Amino acid sequence: MPKIIFLPNPEHCPEGAVVEAEKGETILAAAARIDIDIEHACEMSCACTTCHVVVREGLDSMEESDELEDDMLDKAWGLEPDSRLSCQAVVADEDLVIEIPKYTINQVSEKH
Repeated sequence: MPKIIFLPNPEHCPEGAVVEAEKGETILAAAARIDIDIEHACEMSCACTTCHVVVREGLDSMEESDELEDDMLDKAWGLEPDSRLSCQAVVADEDLVIEIPKYTINQVSEKH
């Protein structure tokens, strides 16, 4: 079973975390199983960017994002080339290293 390694994040998992993921499971679903609460304002329908994560290792093992996810990602705060929406990013055969960004677009908007 592939593992998802979550890098330390002060709000979501200060010590970092590791979870065994089922092939075909989303990053968001795997995170939720170990009580890492990644925001997902649209209830996993690919209609927002609140579940944005960065895949630091293992991105090549995953299916590429589709056009709808890419359109949403274009609106993400702190977008990087290896960014994905965790509600759409499906685990394949390889381990993944995931960084949960410090801010989401919702958090940035609330600060203004």
